[in-house]
Amino acid sequence: MSFTKTTAAKKIIKMCQPTKLVDGNIVQPKRLHGIPGGTSAGKTIAILLYLITRSQKDAPLDRTLTSVVSESIPHLKRGAMRDFKNIMQMQGYWKDANWNATDSIYTFENKSQMEFFSSDNGDKLRGARRDRLFINEANNVTFDAFEQLEVRTKEFIILDWNPTNEFFWYTEIKGYKPDGTPKRNDWDELTITYKDNEALSENIVASIEQRMHRKGWWLVYGLGQLGEVEGKIYKDWTSIPELPHEAHLERIGVDFGYSGDPTAIVAVYRYNSGYILDEVAFQKELSNKQIADIILNYTSEKVLVIADSAEPKSIAEIAMHGVTILGAEKGKDSVRNGIGVVQDQRISFTRGSVNLKKAYDNYLWKYDKDGNIMSPNIPEHDWSDIMDATRYAIVSLQRPPVNTVHIYKPKNAGFRRG
Repeated sequence: MSFTKTTAAKKIIKMCQPTKLVDGNIVQPKRLHGIPGGTSAGKTIAILLYLITRSQKDAPLDRTLTSVVSESIPHLKRGAMRDFKNIMQMQGYWKDANWNATDSIYTFENKSQMEFFSSDNGDKLRGARRDRLFINEANNVTFDAFEQLEVRTKEFIILDWNPTNEFFWYTEIKGYKPDGTPKRNDWDELTITYKDNEALSENIVASIEQRMHRKGWWLVYGLGQLGEVEGKIYKDWTSIPELPHEAHLERIGVDFGYSGDPTAIVAVYRYNSGYILDEVAFQKELSNKQIADIILNYTSEKVLVIADSAEPKSIAEIAMHGVTILGAEKGKDSVRNGIGVVQDQRISFTRGSVNLKKAYDNYLWKYDKDGNIMSPNIPEHDWSDIMDATRYAIVSLQRPPVNTVHIYKPKNAGFRRG
């Protein structure tokens, strides 16, 4: 089924259309449209479809600029920007000549434009005005960034998010003043779920519904309601815009994958009394040489790499390319004990670590058929790749490896700066 015909797309069109008929009267829509939703609801694609259609219908003399904003450029490239290109190509609209890759701007045939930029770009936040604005995964954008964007937007603003936590939409837009009056009344809200997305395959629907017994997860990702995901393994990590200059690279963790699961590579920095994580790679079908090249191009420092010891051949091959690498020490309860070690640390992660952030939000304990966390605690496999890479590295810092005979240091091993 086409996304243009999903219930989600129809609801968003009705919500945002230029004029509405209410009780027989034509009224103007609200300025702010909040669209929380569960997993696989198709909200981002439906919103982009609507914005593309609005842009294409602009009269040539009334051309508009629509800004699509997210927390970081990597997040945009893997999310809204990729979805935009896919929609345009599937609908037969895309023209390479109309895409300015340098500035991430697409110009439609009527000269209306859609641009993509991140909320951490101060010049863009405080720069030119726009007609329409879409803030993707708004719960990862600061209230200050929202205000800078809003005051420079002429027509309307759409925000979407998974309701895993309260943020400025709930406190500053839907919130109340001390006297009990609303802070704002120019907003509306539409919750959509996987049931509004008829384009989903039966397998994905079944995968979502088999988690129905997990109340916290189901509330947020199944029903699209505000709540905290129950059974979340890690908590209280913080996102930072970029690595501080004083942060020191201590380890790199690697969890191997290939066709089924991605290879995850995470750099761990020490900063003050805690650690900062920086996602290096999260990609399928990487050869061992490609893994080595990624690591060597990431840093010129002679940093120790800790990798999944279940693949000694891969470790040996990566070492042959000049990487100082050691297999993670494992044993009885090493996963659960390692998680405990990580939980005891003060951890931040860079804003560009998109897959790491998703894994942090979704790395959960397994539940039994009665809806209780299994005992002993066992993590779900979903989103474990990048969390395993993180665990290998941090555990090795807290419990330095004793079996250093497995550290491979080929002669003339060189290091390159990326």
